[in-house]
Amino acid sequence: MSIKQISVFLENRPGKLKEMTSVLAAKHIDMRALSIAETKDFGIARLVVDDAYAAINILKEADFVANLTSVLAVAIPDEPGGLDKLLGIFAEASVNIEYMYAFIGGKDVKHAYMIFRVADTKAAEARLAGRGLSIMTQEDIAGI
Repeated sequence: MSIKQISVFLENRPGKLKEMTSVLAAKHIDMRALSIAETKDFGIARLVVDDAYAAINILKEADFVANLTSVLAVAIPDEPGGLDKLLGIFAEASVNIEYMYAFIGGKDVKHAYMIFRVADTKAAEARLAGRGLSIMTQEDIAGI
């Protein structure tokens, strides 16, 4: 039930992020979530999009260095304490989080969506099963 995240390596210079978004926009790829981590010389843009396989091919054809990674996407109530409760479930299940980011939007304004990168996605899914979480699929993300 994991989803695919695209990681794109970008030179840390003006306009590189715009180049990437222009390529995606021209092909009607809809970004659901975006996170950027940077160092002095380069950045990593992490994207969740409506069609990950089309997007990765489009980016590679445009000479971007990009790869796909499995991540967990979890819907949580958009209310105070929603994230804290979710993190408690991860802690109880002994699932370590490498990084995370969030997005809101879509038709369901009562939920936020958390993206989690963990060391072993399949093992984390097994540990989190039956704990009342709403783990999203790639199809769910495309429909938001």
